[in-house]
Amino acid sequence: MTAEIIFRILGFIVFGLIGWQAGTIWAGTSELTAVSLRYILTLALVGGLLGALVSPWLTTRPAAWLRRTIRELTAPQLLAGTVGLLIGLVVAALAALPLSYLPSPFRSILPTVVAILFGYIGIVAMVLRQRDIFALFRRRSETIAPDGEPAAASAAGKQEDVLLLDTSVIIDGRIADVAATGFINASLLIPRFVLAELQYIADSPDSLRRNRGRRGLEMLNQMQQQAPVPVRIVDMDVEGTRQVDAKLVQLARQLKCPIVTNDYNLNRVAGLQGVKVLNVNELSNAVKSVVLPGEAMAIRVIQEGKEVGQGIGYLDDGTMVVIENGRRYMDSDIEVTVTKVLQTNAGRMIFATPNR
Repeated sequence: MTAEIIFRILGFIVFGLIGWQAGTIWAGTSELTAVSLRYILTLALVGGLLGALVSPWLTTRPAAWLRRTIRELTAPQLLAGTVGLLIGLVVAALAALPLSYLPSPFRSILPTVVAILFGYIGIVAMVLRQRDIFALFRRRSETIAPDGEPAAASAAGKQEDVLLLDTSVIIDGRIADVAATGFINASLLIPRFVLAELQYIADSPDSLRRNRGRRGLEMLNQMQQQAPVPVRIVDMDVEGTRQVDAKLVQLARQLKCPIVTNDYNLNRVAGLQGVKVLNVNELSNAVKSVVLPGEAMAIRVIQEGKEVGQGIGYLDDGTMVVIENGRRYMDSDIEVTVTKVLQTNAGRMIFATPNR
């Protein structure tokens, strides 16, 4: 038997008893006569049905909402909210003494109102300014080296120690290779709704989407086992939206951390909302081999180009090399001289001519 059913039964009993008492008051007597019994039973039944209907909204639903809210909050937010509540209640207690000298009914009502008001203000103020307040205390407590220089930089100057991964970058898999190199020092977080989307794609009837989803699950399992940084799946969620990208952006704003993706649309939407985005495609373009016109290189011609006589080859990083008059060297390794390097939206292209 679930908790909701139990509370519905208890609500039926409690509200039924309240209805019974209301029926005796309405009938004007507590004796069970034919007339009074009609009022008592009617109000008891109505009260019981009302209690069974509204009891979850008074018990289990608020508890579930509170549990979800607390689970979505980070540890610093919980600590800041608790400290703010305590400060607000202390201020309210100090204000309650002079308020108790007011005439009735203000002396009995205002202290409660002031406690609620200052408690709320304390929570909101601490949660909204938690980073500044915690940074202030960390700056006060940082140690000083013997030469007079700070031994540790202020936390305000440190980089974020959490990165959110979206579905596309997990399926892509290159983030696992980047993490394995040691360039990433932050923990990698995968929200539960991203994992659910991966599972949904893996269960797709379309074979291409199904293979992409399964690859994503395999890459995630590989990162958890081999990545030198923590890879955690968290139960954080965002209320009020169903789209995974919108949830990621909102969650990144709450955690004040970047999103790692290679999705162009998510990149733009997150940037417009002030969320930092780390794009794996941009990283890939940034670390491609740098060549200058006049340099020589070895390349294998593997296919024909669009123009007459052209040959196409590729560097190890995937950069396309267009070789003028290279068609006759198909399926062979040759030395070429770079004539032009062209940067496009799709990536970098290199034009070259054979040295033979």
